[in-house]
Amino acid sequence: MKRQPLVELAGQGSPLARARTRVPATEYFWAGTAAVTAALAGVLGWLLRAWPPHEDEALALFVGRGSLGHVLRTVLFERGGAPLHFGFAWAIVHLGGGLTALRLVSLVFAVASVPLIALLGKRLAGPAVGVAAALLASGTWAVLFHGIYGRMYSLFLFTSLLSFLALLSALDVGGRRRFALWGLAVLAMLASHPYAVLVVAAQSLFVVVRRRRVREAALTLAAVGVFGVPFWWADIVLRNRFDIGVGGGGPQLGSPTSVLHYFWWVSGDFSTGHHAWSIPVLLLALAGAVLLWRRRPEVVVLIACVIAIPALAFMLATLNSTTSPEARHLIFALPFFSILLAAPLVELAGLRPPLTGVLALLAVVTLVVGEVRWVHQKTPQLFDGDPPGEAQARSTAGAWLASTDRPSDVLLGYEPVYLRAWEQDRSFTGHVLPRADPALLASTLQDIREPIGRGIWVLDASDTTNITERQTIPFVLPAPGGAAFEGRVYGPFLVIRSREPLVTRAHYLSVAENVMRVGVRLGIGDADVNLRTLLRAASRL
Repeated sequence: MKRQPLVELAGQGSPLARARTRVPATEYFWAGTAAVTAALAGVLGWLLRAWPPHEDEALALFVGRGSLGHVLRTVLFERGGAPLHFGFAWAIVHLGGGLTALRLVSLVFAVASVPLIALLGKRLAGPAVGVAAALLASGTWAVLFHGIYGRMYSLFLFTSLLSFLALLSALDVGGRRRFALWGLAVLAMLASHPYAVLVVAAQSLFVVVRRRRVREAALTLAAVGVFGVPFWWADIVLRNRFDIGVGGGGPQLGSPTSVLHYFWWVSGDFSTGHHAWSIPVLLLALAGAVLLWRRRPEVVVLIACVIAIPALAFMLATLNSTTSPEARHLIFALPFFSILLAAPLVELAGLRPPLTGVLALLAVVTLVVGEVRWVHQKTPQLFDGDPPGEAQARSTAGAWLASTDRPSDVLLGYEPVYLRAWEQDRSFTGHVLPRADPALLASTLQDIREPIGRGIWVLDASDTTNITERQTIPFVLPAPGGAAFEGRVYGPFLVIRSREPLVTRAHYLSVAENVMRVGVRLGIGDADVNLRTLLRAASRL
């Protein structure tokens, strides 16, 4: 029997296809997709400035202050990570933008992902499933949060969707042009996030299992392997920084039980959260998998590849204590999970309309409401913003630093207060020492010429890493030697600065350790991590 491509199977006369004649048909596909896309754009635009600035957003903008060559050198050889995301940050900085512009990039790619999710669902299970999957995905924490978070995750979602759509088109139709487009999409995805390697592996496995156009796909992957060398290298640099290896037994994952728990947690962030919602949602996804397996087994094979490769990777990986995979790292799997949820609801809608159609609609609405409820429970500040006065305190602290800045000042960590200072004074010092990585901190400190300038530190009592989040902080200067420092309190922020330049690297590290001990006594969650980093960096120097 001749193998039929997925794009043809989606149009055959299966029960799902017959159901689509009784529920939203193809002519309504783009109208429904446009409505979902517009709704997400409006919601993300409303949320764009509510969530407080984060240190990872400040990191991207501070790295982007250098030349393009400096940014690429930093990402490819020092930090590792996502060159394309840092490229956007560089462009934003040099066009005069700041945090809002960086978040707009995330918003654009999140919104642009909605039509791609709908198209993927349409190709795999029909137009009604595509629209429903796009709606279900749009209400999740993974999309709403990362749609405004100024990092690379919505970009990763977008490029991974492009790569899956391009792969399916190439395998179904063939031709050099389509395989070239798939290769370009894979390269863009590799430039978007280190976990893109899992997507490449999943797609490769699917090609092998499907046994269709294997030779053309292998040639494309070989070209990707060559042209993607800079991205492979950036991934290696990042893995070396976080001591990620192979062999299992890592403290974060490394066993089937822990991997299953991780996937359970991911499913919650891809839907309505955990606890009471988990079992109904997972049963609905299982029903979708069974339904699609009976109608279109190759669709389930593709989804199984997307799930199996990360599961195997995490069981084999050895991860240190600072490396914790989260739901965002598997954001490329979100569209497939949403398709599994949407398929049985679309089938239900077509059984005995209009009654079952109303039931299916109520189920979709219930899921979306549950998703939004989970977003607020998990990240309340995304909707509620800063506690009263905190945003103003952060801006006031930044204004004081900007008005008293010296180009030689040295900052520890990419604190949002420093970001506010830079947004008010673009000449604000660019000497920033990364925290939580002793090797990178020591290397960065080595690059700063002596005499070292004044040290500046921010202790944040409101940080979510603290055991107790507070809106006030005591005015405490490091002792002994309190006269050598000046400090000011702005709401939950204690800003400490040495009065004079610290001259040598060794003296800077000694003084910084003293400041972090103050932070430990005040219960600042990051202070103990920073103190250990400084001590280890001192041993390296």
